[in-house]
Amino acid sequence: MLFARRHHSYVPALAALFAFGTPAFAEDIGDAQAGAEVYEYCSGCHEVGQGAENGIGPQLNGIFGRPAGAIEGYNYSKGLVREGKNGLVWELDKLNAYLENPKALVSDTRMSFDGLETQEERNDVMAYLRQFSDNPQNIPEAAPTARAHEVVLPPEILAIVGDPEYGEYLATECTTCHQVDGDYDGIPSITQWPQEDFVVAMHAYKVKVRPHPVMQMMAGRLTDEEIAALAAYFAELE
Repeated sequence: MLFARRHHSYVPALAALFAFGTPAFAEDIGDAQAGAEVYEYCSGCHEVGQGAENGIGPQLNGIFGRPAGAIEGYNYSKGLVREGKNGLVWELDKLNAYLENPKALVSDTRMSFDGLETQEERNDVMAYLRQFSDNPQNIPEAAPTARAHEVVLPPEILAIVGDPEYGEYLATECTTCHQVDGDYDGIPSITQWPQEDFVVAMHAYKVKVRPHPVMQMMAGRLTDEEIAALAAYFAELE
């Protein structure tokens, strides 16, 4: 979901936390319970909580105090890798700025999200995420881990090994809207998506669980093998 952006001053409590520059417990930032609801906007790409794994986006356990682009095995955008090497660490002020407008902080991030509208939303979601950094050994078991699949596919569909060269041939229609370099210009990036996420998303359009009529039409024309080929192609794009 895209948000209209408005400018808000920092609430006094958050400003004080920035000024002291010390770690804060979740309850000092905002309402973590409300933040769990705000986090639903993040949950299409990011997991957090017990068993969280990297997917379309990196998992968010332990995000506070972590240098940008630091999770081993996740293929970050060049922008986040660059900013991590330049000293960007995910503390309150930087997370707040990134949640407000990702591309204002990291110009070439692949994160296809326009930002959270209000300071209260940002405070609350940071309070929610902080729970998974303050006590990582006690990550709440009941916490919602993201990327709930819209459709449950038979194992034989998920097991299809796609041909990336065939996927490149098929991708012409996709790349009339989605940019192959992973940039976001009003249309979300699908570059370097995990193949299973891509396959599930396309089948969700195919059975009209996802509500985009153009994508429903395009997915409806594709065979299982063609979807797997597209997934393999986009997963390998740099």
